[in-house]
This record gives sequence, structure tokens and C-alpha cells, in this order.
Amino acid sequence: MPIALEILTKKDCCLCDEAKIIVDRVLKDYSAQLTVTDIESDNDLFELYKERIPVLKINDEEHFVFKVHEITLRKKLDKILQENRP
Repeated sequence: MPIALEILTKKDCCLCDEAKIIVDRVLKDYSAQLTVTDIESDNDLFELYKERIPVLKINDEEHFVFKVHEITLRKKLDKILQENRP
């Protein structure tokens, strides 16, 4: 199963910019697909998340809110890869 990452973000969010940098750095070592979603482009998303960003989802589950930790993200991705091995 491929790994899907999604960052929920909005304009002028320095925490979002930091999260993107960390995720980009980590993704160089993993086979995963990244989607960046601007919550301001969807009223429902905006109402749901407003100031609770960035959010990093892994395979549609929230794993990080406000701050992405590189080491923890790597551990989570490694665990997913191990679980998916035959």
C-alpha cells in the first residue's frame, strides 16, 4: 500500500512552511505521495481547522498538529512500511 501524506495549510502560516520543509526533507528517503491542501479553498475545511494548522495526515489519519517532528515522522513511516511487508 503506498503511503499518502497530506498537509493541511493556509497562506502566511510560518508553522505550515516549517512543516513543508521537514516533510520535503523526509520524503527524499521514502516512497510516498504528498498533497498540500489549502484550507482556505474549502469553507468546510476552513471551519474545521481554522487556526489548528498545520495538520499532517498519513493515510488519511491525523498524526501531527501545529508541528511536525522529523524523527517521529520517520519512525511512523518506517512502521507503516514494516507493517506492509509480506
